[in-house]
Amino acid sequence: MVRHQQCIETQLKLMPNIKKDIRDVTLQELTEFLIAQNEKPFRAKQIMEWLWVKNVMQFSEMTNLSKATREILSTHFAFYTIGIKTILKSKDGTIKTAFSLHDNAIVEGVLIPSGKRATACISSQAGCALGCTFCATGKLGFSRNLLATEIYDQVVHLTSICKENHETGLSNIVLMGMGEPLQNYNNVLKAIKKITDPAGMNISPNRITLSTVGITKMIRKLADDKVKFNLAISLHTADEEKRNKIIPINKTNSLQDLSEALQYFFKVTNTRITIEYLILDKFNDSLADAAKLAEFCKAFPCKINIIQYNAVQGTSYKKATEKSVSDFIRFLESKNLVINLRKSRGEDIDAACGQLAGKNM
Repeated sequence: MVRHQQCIETQLKLMPNIKKDIRDVTLQELTEFLIAQNEKPFRAKQIMEWLWVKNVMQFSEMTNLSKATREILSTHFAFYTIGIKTILKSKDGTIKTAFSLHDNAIVEGVLIPSGKRATACISSQAGCALGCTFCATGKLGFSRNLLATEIYDQVVHLTSICKENHETGLSNIVLMGMGEPLQNYNNVLKAIKKITDPAGMNISPNRITLSTVGITKMIRKLADDKVKFNLAISLHTADEEKRNKIIPINKTNSLQDLSEALQYFFKVTNTRITIEYLILDKFNDSLADAAKLAEFCKAFPCKINIIQYNAVQGTSYKKATEKSVSDFIRFLESKNLVINLRKSRGEDIDAACGQLAGKNM
């Protein structure tokens, strides 16, 4: 894969012969375009319904438009859609998908069923620049940001897969796949806006969670933008030295700065924060580590997800023992903290973030 590839937005600006994605056009822009083409302006709303409610990906499927109108659209616009390259199904019901982008980049999406509920885990970038040492995606390097439509399309595909396999729609969406969402801020928020729009997928923002390693100034921006979705922090340790080791960006976004940003986020949005803690054998699983985590979490209302590790080839990290996990959780509960244990899912299908994409690249 060519690394540090130019963003698609830049390519489109520099190469005018490349058609613009029809889904990057606003209703007003589309109306003005149709008028200039001597088409009736009300057609714009019809086209938007095809794009965002019915989720078509070919102009030929817009059957209430004349053939001439569809030809005008196909002459001036294109669909930069994502396709399914590989689907793997785990014995525990988890389904992992490698999505192929139109420039042959690969990203991942995961469908995680739990009882009558199903969560879609989606990506915001092809690769990642942050280099977290426990993560398979970090070993791939960074390719590019995803467009808003490429983020949206993952939800469309995973919704379809969910209905085919579980006869139900998605219960929740987490931006917890490949990439750091806050480094692709505008496209991520644009995608979420379409996902939650009544004229789009109409999914409640309360069912969407954005997960970040903790870029403090962008967390403050989320608060200032008064977002309605949930925020999760990939903390993994409340020890500064240990966090510097596994999450390099912590060196410029210290735990103190992160705590202050999270306090600000809660003050502005009144939304309880989720703390994600990947528990690793003999690294962050001691009672001393639990005490530091409890102290960190005193500063703002939160719940803690203790996450068991899916081993990644080429790293020295291992899943913590059952006893260590049990003792860790018992200590936190003694401090009146809300704890959920997230057990490993899809270990038989390369479920750790970045593993499947790496094999398909």
